[in-house]
Amino acid sequence: MTLITPSRPLSALVALSACLLAACGPKEEAAVPAVTADAGEATITIRLGHVAPLTGPQAHLGKDNENGARLAIDDLNAEKILIGGKVAKFELLGEDDQADPRQGTTVAQKLADAHVHAVIGHLNSGTTIPASRIYHDAGIVQVSPSATNPTYTRQGYKTAFRVFADDVQQGSVLGSFAMSKLGAKKIAIIDDRTAYGQGLADEFEKAAKAAGAEVVTREYTTDKETDFAAILTKVKSTKPDLVFYGGMDTQAGPMARQLKTLGISAPMLFGDGACTVEFHKLAGEGAEGHYCSLPGVPLDQMAGGTAFRDRYKAKYNTDIQLYAPYAYDAVRVVAEAMKQVGSTETAKFLPALAALNYPGLSAQIQFDEKGDIKDGAVTLYQAKGGAWSALETMGGKPNN
Repeated sequence: MTLITPSRPLSALVALSACLLAACGPKEEAAVPAVTADAGEATITIRLGHVAPLTGPQAHLGKDNENGARLAIDDLNAEKILIGGKVAKFELLGEDDQADPRQGTTVAQKLADAHVHAVIGHLNSGTTIPASRIYHDAGIVQVSPSATNPTYTRQGYKTAFRVFADDVQQGSVLGSFAMSKLGAKKIAIIDDRTAYGQGLADEFEKAAKAAGAEVVTREYTTDKETDFAAILTKVKSTKPDLVFYGGMDTQAGPMARQLKTLGISAPMLFGDGACTVEFHKLAGEGAEGHYCSLPGVPLDQMAGGTAFRDRYKAKYNTDIQLYAPYAYDAVRVVAEAMKQVGSTETAKFLPALAALNYPGLSAQIQFDEKGDIKDGAVTLYQAKGGAWSALETMGGKPNN
């Protein structure tokens, strides 16, 4: 793919922000901010959109994101922060994109028409990328807590931000880990042909080859498939040292189970989309010994991570799946930027967001010129005894 890497100096952002609400922004009637303020109570209502798959095979991950965002909303409302001299009341408008790019653009347009102040999401790269154009054209800030495909922040849309390491960073770490720590010289690669799965597999392949590995086969499936017998039979014939999978846990879990059934001894390695609690449920005994990576540091190494995990469990009666801490931070950075400038207008808080230096739950959050988090960490894990055990963290900047 062709990637565009525009610069984003702060001064240019100010000019751009004006453009977003003028020539590049919504029509005149849509430019009216969706703010309701009760002068008597001196409050201002701020509506944030949230988009993720809330139905279908990835609903557990989408709901996890939404839960993290709602915890941030609860905290902000309890803190009663002031924006423009009024007490801010935050609301979350949740939408379901079903992990489908067409549905993703439909709900993105719905949120744009609703004049939300910012959007948290989407979960998948395949929905985040096409939706980002709609938000940009409407002058709406978008912060993704989980989409890792680098294209998202390389389209020239100054409204796009990400609080998570991207696939360039993650793929490079995975490729280096495969060779230097696992000693994998012959690698089979499978991906699900989504923007996330294929993108991560491409970055991994580049890094693995650069480190001296041989890719013995490259196979493809879909994000709906659960029977991998034909693919894995072909993979077995190549006698790989390692099987890399680019995709989500809903495929990685059954694939690991079938790998064991076919007697393939090579371990699997995959990225964040399969580095979940659900993977162990789906893979059963086939999970043991496999490896994965997750952008960010382990939850218990985050400042306040343990307390966040306990609060999440108490409120939702379930464990964190994956991205909830990042969804929490995505909401908080938007609120912090609005607070700093005392305004919910995109033209005013967008430059503050781009220049933010914020001690988030997951990391010290600063954005680079593209809108990506600076120095994003990546942690490697191994499946042991039905859970993920952290091995090592590469990169990253602890929060202050």
